[in-house]
Amino acid sequence: MSDIEVFICLILLLMAVPDVCRKLGRPALAYSFFVLFGLLLNPVANEDVAKMLMTAGKVGFLLLLFEVGLEIELPSFREFLRPLRFAFLWSAWQYPVIFLLAAVAGLGFGESLFAAASLVGCSVGMAHAGWKQYPGLDEKTRRFILETMVALEMLVIILLTLEAPALENGLSGLIFFKLLGMAAAVWLVSRFSRHLNKLFQVILERTTHWRVHFLVLLVLVICAIGERLGLSAQTAFFLGLFMSRANHAGMGLEEYMAPVSQRFLIPVFFVGLGLQINWRMLFTVNTLIALGAAFLLLGMREVMHRRWLKTGGDKNAFLLLCPNLTLVALAASVMLEHDATNENATWLLLTGLFLTVSSLLMLPGGKEDKPVAAS
Repeated sequence: MSDIEVFICLILLLMAVPDVCRKLGRPALAYSFFVLFGLLLNPVANEDVAKMLMTAGKVGFLLLLFEVGLEIELPSFREFLRPLRFAFLWSAWQYPVIFLLAAVAGLGFGESLFAAASLVGCSVGMAHAGWKQYPGLDEKTRRFILETMVALEMLVIILLTLEAPALENGLSGLIFFKLLGMAAAVWLVSRFSRHLNKLFQVILERTTHWRVHFLVLLVLVICAIGERLGLSAQTAFFLGLFMSRANHAGMGLEEYMAPVSQRFLIPVFFVGLGLQINWRMLFTVNTLIALGAAFLLLGMREVMHRRWLKTGGDKNAFLLLCPNLTLVALAASVMLEHDATNENATWLLLTGLFLTVSSLLMLPGGKEDKPVAAS
């Protein structure tokens, strides 16, 4: 395919896939289709196009983490204790199982820890649409499930942040300095969050034609400052976490940024991720291990939900805690940046893809009037 043909296909996908998925009542499946498009594009795209898409995808990676932070609106600490405890127990029993599955697939010690951290999580942005239309939940149960989804996502972000230095440098003293950098970035963002919130609010209220550009530019400038501390990606997450209350005319930041983020750069990130994986690896034993791991985890989660860790919903409510492709994609991207093999990143990505698509398809469907919004 020529460069122009590749971009024609990409633009058509960006236009059609989200709308088709929403009409089918499965809006979160769009990310999965973009990863699959990247996998299919791999053998026909030339090196220059692939490199350009992967470079643009790095910006989408930062915006994705920023919007993950925007999704999280924490309740009071006392109200959050129960879902946090549930999320910890839900993750703890799965961690050693996923670690062993990753080791069987050939991942090293650090990579197996990274895989376990991402696969135990829940992508609130992907599961939120299913949560909104899930039938038969009383208000108390519905809120508990949402807060558990948020707790699972937060735990994964924290685990990935703590494990990334070990993946890069091993268990060395450099981890301590990386953690100091993370603490410094979090402190700086939290320290100036009130001023940043005001700045975002001014941009929302007083700019018109360039509103989206200013918002994206400000996020990237702050991430660039965080990168000087060795923490650009995590800076984006914590920035989103502290900016979750900025809104204008009933719309949040993520809705104003959607034309650039959700409808362009974030999909490009998933396409670029698929491009980094050799499609021939789909026909290896690791793909079968990934498929088996996904269905094993679904089965174990169903048993756990029925017998020990009940959310309060019906027997299938646990499926709301299973979509995790965005978190897995973040982990796979970091692994590839730190010289993980394509085989290992492929196994992780495919496991998350199988787990996410299966759980979303098994959830009750429904029509969506607009894209998923933060809660």
